[in-house]
This record gives sequence, C-alpha cells and structure tokens, in this order.
Amino acid sequence: MTTPTARPLLRRRTLLAGALSLGAALTALGSAAGPVWAAGGPPVSGCEAWGARAPKSPVKVLTGRPQKIIVHHTATDNVTEYGQDRAFALARAMQTYQMDTEGWIDTGQHFTISRGAFVTEGRHGSLAALDTGAQTVEAAHCTGQNTVAIGIENEGTYTAEEPRAEQYATLVDLCTRICLQYGLRPYQIYGHRDFNNTQCPGDRLYALLPKLRADVAARIGGDATAPVWPVLRTGDVDERVRVLQCLLVQRGAAITPDGSFGPATEGALRAFQTQIGAGIDGVAGNQTWNQLCAPVAQGATGEAVKAVQSRLSALGFPTTADGAFGPGTAARVSAFQSARALPQDGVVDARTWSRLLG
Repeated sequence: MTTPTARPLLRRRTLLAGALSLGAALTALGSAAGPVWAAGGPPVSGCEAWGARAPKSPVKVLTGRPQKIIVHHTATDNVTEYGQDRAFALARAMQTYQMDTEGWIDTGQHFTISRGAFVTEGRHGSLAALDTGAQTVEAAHCTGQNTVAIGIENEGTYTAEEPRAEQYATLVDLCTRICLQYGLRPYQIYGHRDFNNTQCPGDRLYALLPKLRADVAARIGGDATAPVWPVLRTGDVDERVRVLQCLLVQRGAAITPDGSFGPATEGALRAFQTQIGAGIDGVAGNQTWNQLCAPVAQGATGEAVKAVQSRLSALGFPTTADGAFGPGTAARVSAFQSARALPQDGVVDARTWSRLLG
C-alpha cells in the first residue's frame, strides 16, 4: 500500500525490512495466545495473537456496513518465508511503521494476508466489527474511503509478478467472507489505485481483480462486472458534465451546474482531486468518479439527488429534480435498474451511477 503523498517505494520497503528484522527476534511474542476467527472464512489471527501494540487513541467503530473492499499490496519484498511467525512479524512491522513513521493511531488496514496465506487482523476491532455484520472500523488505508471501505493488504510487491496461488486463494476466501457478512456484491471489490494516485496494488495484482470478482461471484452469485465511467474534460458540454458539477457542489464546490465544462469546473475538479489524493489532472476519470459517486438512497437530499433525478428524466424515467429522494424517486430508480438488469433495490450505488452516466 503506497500513500497518495508517497515516499519512494524503497524508503518504505527499507523501513519495513528493518522492522521485520526486529520482529524476527520477537517470535516468542508472536506465538502468544490470542483469538483466531474462522466463521465460515479463512482463519484470522487477531491483534492479541500477533502481539499488537495498543492504539494511540481509541479506534472509531462506525455504525453501518461498508460499501466496498479495497485490495492493496504491502510493497515489501516477495519473501520465501511462508510460516505464521513471518506473518506475525509482518503485522508488527506494519503497525510500527504506520504508527511511528506515518503517525497513525494504529495499523491502517483491516486485514493482511501474508505470502504464506496467513491472515492477520490489522486495525484493532476489525474482526469484532466484521462479526457483527453491521459495523466497521474507521481505518487509514485509502484517502477518501476510510469510513466506507474494508482494506486488505497482501504481502509483497506485485508490479511484475502475481501473488502466490495460496495467497490469492486466501484473498478470494476472505473477500467472499466479507461480502457475505456485509451484504456486498462482487463488483464492489476495487484496487487502491481506483481511488488514489498510487501504483498499489501493483500492475499484476490489479490485473487479477476481474478474476477476483468473478471468483467471488462464483461463490455468492451476482454480476462481477466493475463500473465503467466516462472521461470528461474541459470543453465537454452535456448532461454528464452537469452530473459532475452537481457532485462537486455536493462536496463543497462553489460552481453552477450548467452542463458546460469550463475553467471553473476544472478548477473545482482539481481542488477535489487534491483533497482525495487522486491524480491532479483536471480530467474526470476513474478515480474522480469512484470518489464522487457515493451511494444515495431514499431519505437523501442535495445536489447528488438532483443529479440522479435529472439523469433519470433524460433517460426516459420522468422525475422531478427537487433534490429530495422520496418514494417516487426510489420507484423510478428501481424501474431504471430493472431496465438495465441491475439489482432492483432503489439504491443508487456505483453500478447504478455508472449506468446513469453511460
């Protein structure tokens, strides 16, 4: 996992390697007794099992299910040490790096899969929250998504090679478990680079994500096709630009949604891209849409709802664009979803957003 403000990869790998050397000398700590959860998925060693430090401050437990899973790689060496001791040493090294160097309160991600296919809990409370099926722990693995996404680190660097088969199989198992527990769909599995300006999870692991979604879908059902977004830039004039402008206004931009992509819209977009750690190019593409298109459902209000209502009307599902997501709007959304072979739940999630913009 590389951060949007990324230090050079070598720096991170060097620091983690040093921490791992220290961790190797603490194998007795790593062997300490602690909880291990399986619950229908791969066994997961909790923070107590691998000898985690206490968080610097209380971890926030949020009421509500996450909206997605984000896959990372650790950007460390592709080691040939596959035992549980190595997995525990990695967990300690990552926590040390993220707390002492990054300044975070605890490990950033929720779970980590070692090269040997051992799974460890990352941030404290992640397992307990998963067990409820109705809570999630606020994390620090992906700027703009830390309150709504489960982060899974995969030990190694996957820019030029793929994860080991055993590690990949455990990733499938863990994603399946998370999806079942939280009611997520296979298309809600992403890579870190879908949101932030980073190489993570590496070209080879990122290229495996369609297969990962398909493998999870084979177990739990559902369409594995990820959302596809339009690319909008200065000079474009159409209703999709108006949607972009409405969503930027929803996030605090002081622009007028007029459907014309001019200098003011580009400036607002660049400011938003800076805020979320995306590539700052003034072009609305994959990272921008993935960050902007948060789910909206009955009871929501604001410019994002107006954007949904306007697109529904433009696509043949007449809806009053009043910015209030009431029963009428929910019915129109369900009708649109039915016409596009989407789950008819009346919720405008990423897939429905992408079809509205398609």
